[in-house]
Amino acid sequence: MIGKLTRRTALKGLSLGAGASLLQPLLAQIVAQAADGAAPKQRFVFVLQSNGINPNHIIPVGETLRKSNDPFPNSETIELSLADRELPDPIAPLSPFKKQMVLLQGLSGCMAEGGTGGHSTNHGALGCYPGSAGPMAQTIDCALGEAVPGIIRHVGLGVLEKKDQTLNYLLSCSGPGKAQPLQCAPEQAFRSLFSSVIGGNDRSAFEQKTSLLDFMTEDLRRARGALVGGERQKLDEYLAALETLHRRQGAIDAIKPSLIKAVPKLDEQFAKPTEVNRLQAQFEIATASIISGLTHSVTIASGGGHQNYLAFPDIGIPIGGHGIGHGETVDGLTTEQLFIKTRKFHCELIARMAAKLAEIREGNGTLLDHTLIVYLSDSGEAHHPNLRVWPVVLIGGMGGKLKLDGRYVQLPHYGVKQHRTLANLYLTLLSAAGQPRDKFGIPDNGLRDIDQSGDIRELRA
Repeated sequence: MIGKLTRRTALKGLSLGAGASLLQPLLAQIVAQAADGAAPKQRFVFVLQSNGINPNHIIPVGETLRKSNDPFPNSETIELSLADRELPDPIAPLSPFKKQMVLLQGLSGCMAEGGTGGHSTNHGALGCYPGSAGPMAQTIDCALGEAVPGIIRHVGLGVLEKKDQTLNYLLSCSGPGKAQPLQCAPEQAFRSLFSSVIGGNDRSAFEQKTSLLDFMTEDLRRARGALVGGERQKLDEYLAALETLHRRQGAIDAIKPSLIKAVPKLDEQFAKPTEVNRLQAQFEIATASIISGLTHSVTIASGGGHQNYLAFPDIGIPIGGHGIGHGETVDGLTTEQLFIKTRKFHCELIARMAAKLAEIREGNGTLLDHTLIVYLSDSGEAHHPNLRVWPVVLIGGMGGKLKLDGRYVQLPHYGVKQHRTLANLYLTLLSAAGQPRDKFGIPDNGLRDIDQSGDIRELRA
C-alpha cells in the first residue's frame, strides 16, 4: 500500500548521484517551484484496450445514445450531469470518480483506418493517421511526454497474448519512422525502471552502468580533439547519446527516496504470468512511475495492434477477444456479457490507479487532480469498427486545464458542421499542456467540407 506523501517531502529528500551535476540546474528549479507553490506538473496515462468500446457501455443508465442514422440525430452537443445518474455496469467501478470524469461520445477517427483488417488502427489510434502507414508521425502519448517531460519522457507498458512476445511496436511513436515499443514483460519493465532501488544484482548493474558511462564520456572527450570533419560529427552524435543516458542515470538516482516509497513489490503478479496478473502488474508499475516522478506520460495497452487480443481465464473469460468479437460464447455467457465482464475488469484496474493517485497530496489538491487518465480502444467502437464513433473516458484533473466536472458529453454526429474528431481531442490536450498545434495527424477526407482544426470547447476549463 502506498502511504500518504507529498511531492515537497519527496523533493527535500533528493540526493544527487554520480554524474548528476548535469541535472543540477533542473533539480534546483524543481525544488524552487515546489517551495514557491508553483503549479505541479501535469501527467498523462493512456489506457488502450483492444476490441473496441461499445458506445452503449459509456452512457448513463436510463439515457439513450443518439446515432447518426436516427431520424433526428443530434446536430448540437448534448451534455448531462453525472451527479444523479448511475454509470452502466461495464464502467461501474469508475463511479467513485464521477465528479472528475467526462464520458465523451461523438468523436470520429476515420482517418486512422486502413489496411489492418478492421481489428485495430495500430498507431492510428494515438496518431490519427492510417493504421497501415506504420509509425508515420508522433502519437499523442509521446507528444505529451515531450510537452511535459519527465526523467523518462514516455513509459510504454502492455500485455500481449504470447508471453514470449515482450515488445509491442504497433501503438506508440516518437516521430516519423520511430516506433516507441511498449514493454510487455512486467518483470523486465520493473527491473529496467526500478533497478536503482531494488538492490542485489540489479543495483550492482545500475552502478556499473553509471560508472562505465562516466569513464566513456571522459575518454570520448579526450578522443574528440584528435578528430576532424565528419569523424568528429559522428563522435559528437555518439557522445550526445551517451550523455543523454548519463543524465537519465543520475536523475533516476537523485529521486531514489521517492522511488523506494513508490516501487511495487515483486509478488505473485510477477511470479505467475497469467494475463490477469501481468496486466495488474503493468498497472502497478505505471502507477509507481507516475508517483515517483520517473515519467509524466504512460501508455498501458491491453492487447492492441492488429490481431493482438487477450483471454482472461482467471476471471472467467477463457476465450480470446478475437473470438468474442466474432460472436463466440462460453459457459453460458453471451458475447455481450463477455464484453461487459472484460471491460469491467479493466475499469477496476483504472479505478485502483486513480484511487492511489487521489491519496497523494500535491499542491492544493492531489496527484489525481494533476493527472489525466484517457481510456479508449485502438479500434474505435467495435471489433470491426466504422470509426465514425470513438468513445473515450476522461478521468482526473490535468491541473485545472480541462473541464472534467462529471458530465456525459455527446458531440454532434459525423458529417455535421460542428462535428469533432479524435484529432480535436488530442489538440485540446496539447493546448492544455501548453503546446498548442494547428493540426494533429492527417485530416479525414470524408469531412473535407468541415473545419477539422482547433480544440473541443466543451472540454476547455
